[in-house]
Amino acid sequence: MTDPYYQDDYVTLYHGDSLDILPTLDFDVIVTDPPYGIALKTDYSQTHKAGKWSRRNTHKPVAGDDRPFDPAPFLHHPCAMFGGNHFSQHVPPNATWHVWDKRDGVASDLQADAEMWFTTWPSGPTRVFRYMWRGFQRPVGAETGHLHPTQKPLSLMRHILNDARTPAGVVLDPFAGSGSTLRAAKDLGRQAIGIELEEQYCEVIVDRLSQEVLPL
Repeated sequence: MTDPYYQDDYVTLYHGDSLDILPTLDFDVIVTDPPYGIALKTDYSQTHKAGKWSRRNTHKPVAGDDRPFDPAPFLHHPCAMFGGNHFSQHVPPNATWHVWDKRDGVASDLQADAEMWFTTWPSGPTRVFRYMWRGFQRPVGAETGHLHPTQKPLSLMRHILNDARTPAGVVLDPFAGSGSTLRAAKDLGRQAIGIELEEQYCEVIVDRLSQEVLPL
């Protein structure tokens, strides 16, 4: 089994391919934002200078996003997953869809007004989570810094983990990215496991997890 890249009392992080590491793990629920298979290219990549992450113009592809995404290996477990509208032919027919309103009252522009995630546990009403996340336009007191091309806010991941329908137990994020799921789980006192393919983002995650537990 692969040795952990990082481990503390709440979170274990692995560096590698989730399809290789997943079969070796024990967990209860998956909460993740995978590559959607839409060939997304960002207008920046992350460089590490003097302890800070900064942008540079490179149009770097998101890892794994250059090929179609099939969630099948992960759907054997209770799952909350973003991006299902991009691979809807693979989403279970009994999934419950939810919406993250990223504008929260701000006028539309060329970017998406919202993102969607689906859950595979017993169905219930669709919910809308409103939280502004428009570059520098963020709620007062929101976390700062752009650490990953598809970074999700901590408040959103806490919302999912705090939902009464979300199964209890160990949380797995097999596409950990900037570590928002892992950080949210740690803040809530939940055990979590993360897997991240790119080591530069493993460094980001370790930095976030090494901070004190954040107030809710």
